Amino acid sequence: MSGWSVVSNMYTIGEFAAIGRISVRMLRHYDAIGLLPPARVDERSGYRFYSDAQLGDLLLVVELRQLGVGLDAIAAVLASDDPRPALSAALRQRRNELQAGIAEDRSRLDRVERRLRILEGIEIMSTPVEYRPLDAVTVYAVSATAPGMGPEYVGPMVGPLIGELDRALQAAGRPILEPSVFWYEAREDERLQVHISYPAETPPRPGDGYAVVDLPAVPLAATLLHRGDMTGIGDSWMALTEQLVADGYRVSGPTREVYLEATGHEPGPDWVTELQAPVERI
Repeated sequence: MSGWSVVSNMYTIGEFAAIGRISVRMLRHYDAIGLLPPARVDERSGYRFYSDAQLGDLLLVVELRQLGVGLDAIAAVLASDDPRPALSAALRQRRNELQAGIAEDRSRLDRVERRLRILEGIEIMSTPVEYRPLDAVTVYAVSATAPGMGPEYVGPMVGPLIGELDRALQAAGRPILEPSVFWYEAREDERLQVHISYPAETPPRPGDGYAVVDLPAVPLAATLLHRGDMTGIGDSWMALTEQLVADGYRVSGPTREVYLEATGHEPGPDWVTELQAPVERI
């Protein structure tokens, strides 16, 4: 092979890196973590040599890294006695990650588009903020702790919690009444307690898998109607918060979302959600 220093079907680290079109530094890193060690290391010079038999592994590592597959998954593929199932699992996992990323980007794009329509006067963000007291209500509820306070942390929890509550109420023979009420409580560790509930019948009946919770009456709350799915609900909460502050109030308790018109569990354009924030004068 003209131009190559081939010794006993061995390649120097530079030649091997050139075949994979990666840097020598990256090959040294793969060696250091045990992903792709050289076939032979010269004891005197410390030079690394790679064999023909390693070319397939090299090209596979390069391809999988280009696809964004993690080093741990690649190592599992190379270490497997039958690499096909391991490779299939790694690719399926990467596909799921990419699909999730596309969905998140699409959601962000929808919010950006909606925000632009609002700024350009094409779309009205929401109804005016109103102030009124809230009645006490008894609910059947489940809850969990989100690792953060943003929608990217809360959103993935809602579906599983709704399913958990539905199954518990059905198993207990309790009716699923409307409207559902979600409420949120900030924790000192910057996590968020998320509660999902349905109104309880009178009298309420305890059961396994859910709690009977008395939501207290609120003397005064700032309320706003959000219309449509959840892609723009953050904007509606922002509008509510900005208005109540401008009106001389502060939030004084856990905020709630009451789903006044919601068909099924998949948010749609015809949904109507009332945002509620207990307030007091500053």
